[in-house]
This record gives sequence, structure tokens and C-alpha cells, in this order.
Amino acid sequence: METDKKQPETIDEYIHDFPDDIQYILGKIRRIVQGLAPEATEAISYQMPTFKLNGNLIHFAAFKNHIGLYPTPTGVAAFRKELAPYQSAKGSIQFPLDHPIPYDLIEQIVTFRIKENKSKSK
Repeated sequence: METDKKQPETIDEYIHDFPDDIQYILGKIRRIVQGLAPEATEAISYQMPTFKLNGNLIHFAAFKNHIGLYPTPTGVAAFRKELAPYQSAKGSIQFPLDHPIPYDLIEQIVTFRIKENKSKSK
């Protein structure tokens, strides 16, 4: 099935395609990453907003019923206990939209991933 919908080329374009409440959540996640890793570059990778810092730092995306966060398998494993209430897989986490988004936890995960990626480059 072919669609006329243009794939976003920037994170701004990606966020703009969603309703205001979802734009707010995506924007807040983006600001968290920007604040913690101002030197990271933004991209669209796998059709998702992506931050790169010595390789992929983190991806995130909006879906019908959840926000997906993709901090790599190590980013999920390091927070297994904190992520217990959420559905997660090897490298992904789902934060349901009908519950508060755990921005503090996202901040901790991003901080972990920054340290991990910076240590890889040494």
C-alpha cells in the first residue's frame, strides 16, 4: 500500500504530525535529551526521532497507545527494576499514554546512555 504521507526528515517535522498532547510529551523528551547532551546531534533513524552521540544514544516515538523509548539493550537492562511496571523488551520500553510519563526515569536512562556512549569513545 502506497501512501502520500511524507516521511519526516527532522524531529520538528516528526513531532508536528501529532496532536498537541502528544507533541507536548515528545517535546519534553526531546528537551530532556537536549539538556543532558547538548552536543548530541538530532536525526530521524528507523523513522523515529534519534539522538546520536558517539553512535546512537536514544530513539523515541509515539504510537496509538504508548510512547516508545529505545535506549539500547544495556539501557533497558540497567533499569530493569525501575521498568518493571512497563512493558519492555530487549532494547525498548513502552510508556502507556493513559498513565503519567515517567520523565525522571527517562532522564536517568538518558544520563546512563550518555555515560555509556562517552566511555565507548575513550
